Amino acid sequence: MGDTVISVAEANAQMTAPGQPFEMVEAEVFGMTMRVWKNAPATMRSLLDLSLNFGTNDFLVYEDERITFDRHYRMASTLAHRLMERGLTKGDRVVIAARNLPRWVVSFWGTVVTGAISVPLNAWWTAEELEYGFTDSGARVAFVDEERLERVRPLLDDLPSLEHLIVISTDFKRPAALGEPHSRVRIWDFDDFLGDVADDATPPAVDIDPDDDATMFYTSGTTGRPKGAVGTHRNANTNLMNLFFTGARNTLRYGAPTPPPGAEDAPAPRGSSLLSVPLFHATGCLATMTVNTAAGGKIVMMHRFDAGKALQVIQDEKIQSIGGVPTIAMQILDHPDFHKYDLSSIRTVAYGGAPAPPELVRRIKESFPVAAPSNGYGMTETSAGVCVNNGPDYVARPESCGTIIPVCDAAIVPEDFDGDEPTLEMMHGPTGTGELWVRGPSVVRGYWHKPEATEATFTKGWVHTGDLARMDEEGYIYIVDRAKDMIIRGGENVYSVIVEAAIFKHPAVADCAVIGVPHPTLGEEVAAVIVLRPGMTATDEELSQFVGGHLGRFEVPSRYFFRAEPLPRNPQGKVLKRELRETVLG
Repeated sequence: MGDTVISVAEANAQMTAPGQPFEMVEAEVFGMTMRVWKNAPATMRSLLDLSLNFGTNDFLVYEDERITFDRHYRMASTLAHRLMERGLTKGDRVVIAARNLPRWVVSFWGTVVTGAISVPLNAWWTAEELEYGFTDSGARVAFVDEERLERVRPLLDDLPSLEHLIVISTDFKRPAALGEPHSRVRIWDFDDFLGDVADDATPPAVDIDPDDDATMFYTSGTTGRPKGAVGTHRNANTNLMNLFFTGARNTLRYGAPTPPPGAEDAPAPRGSSLLSVPLFHATGCLATMTVNTAAGGKIVMMHRFDAGKALQVIQDEKIQSIGGVPTIAMQILDHPDFHKYDLSSIRTVAYGGAPAPPELVRRIKESFPVAAPSNGYGMTETSAGVCVNNGPDYVARPESCGTIIPVCDAAIVPEDFDGDEPTLEMMHGPTGTGELWVRGPSVVRGYWHKPEATEATFTKGWVHTGDLARMDEEGYIYIVDRAKDMIIRGGENVYSVIVEAAIFKHPAVADCAVIGVPHPTLGEEVAAVIVLRPGMTATDEELSQFVGGHLGRFEVPSRYFFRAEPLPRNPQGKVLKRELRETVLG
């Protein structure tokens, strides 16, 4: 390898040159000139049409249900017509609040090809949080599973914009349990709403522009309620091309992986992914689901992730790609039955959403000799991945999240910078540590109906990520800390201020601070340091139950530290969390 490997910059130049599949051109995007992928699908309808190339191959697998690419295309097309027959128009919002099920995917595609906006909500949200998502988005239609139906049902009188609630059964062999009808909101079984599906069904003819809105993923912030990040068709399809590009670049630089002994003449397994992250996150939806839709990859879903069952699924379904977040890879590698299964189909162990220990890279290469480990960086506001570090590059630089994708720009902005656009010096390494800003056709247009938050986070096409980073002389980016007070628990972002606000509602709490503490598999877990009011008491269990009534399960602290003395603060009154963490952890 060594001297024969061309650099990332040389590979980028070759692959993006005129006439190449990843050629870049300039385009006007919301009044700004940007580099874009010339050959990207124009809209998500164009992307969905690509899936017909894979016909009778399995697309969605969940327990004993299998849906082919052709069947999915016809179901999504039919659903789009049914939605429009019920009055859905371009720009309307459609909520999906369900765990990973095949009809989640059908609901997404059936929505976006009408020109409406798909609004995936966190399925682990409480009823209070779901009510906010429904109300803030102003959704006219919602797809929910049976568990979410029970959470939403008491709220229906207070959701004036909602007209249709379509319920997905957890078992495709039976209708959904709908319960009592509502006086205003029509509650449907998914298959009844869908009706007959013609073998030649195609999406409705809708005039959609690449920069029309397509998605709205909610992202929590350091203050206030979650914000709906509004993504366009171009955003989603740029992410698709970004991931195709990085895979092709790795092959150009290092060649295809050598097959294991005895398998040299065997046909390569068809692309297949074990979906172990929620579809309601940008990673699950845009980095896994849409990519497999376009590339012909099989998506295998599990009711609940279990490393032992995952090993069986990998063997039975010849899974090629696993990961999602580092904790998933670690749980699979650590399972006592790991060596009892045939895992030779694995070609990629990819993850993002949380820092990964360098030791994990070594273990992946040791356990999956022909697999390429891959890590990346992205966020809801960048429509998933804008940096990817894979294969030998990742092995050589396990602390880095990779280089910025060629259609995007990255800058390391000093803490005291007060401008709205980085200088050229900030866009090239080596640099000191500063906040990472990203610009390009992956970046969403802003937050739904939140102009002040949009103005604070986006300037001249740049998104201020809130992550502290540095860049080396070759452009590799290293995330060194988070400027935002955020904990990443198993890939889920937990914002301390939101958890603290819920804890402060407890009458016994005088003061509190929420911090992240190390966890061997989750990366971090949520911990709360509590100062109680004089003469009052509270237990771990009591506080967890109380907070669980206001927050999602992943946000509830799993550890509590009680202290009699005041929390350490600086002269401005800000809690010194690094000092606090060192104190409680000894």
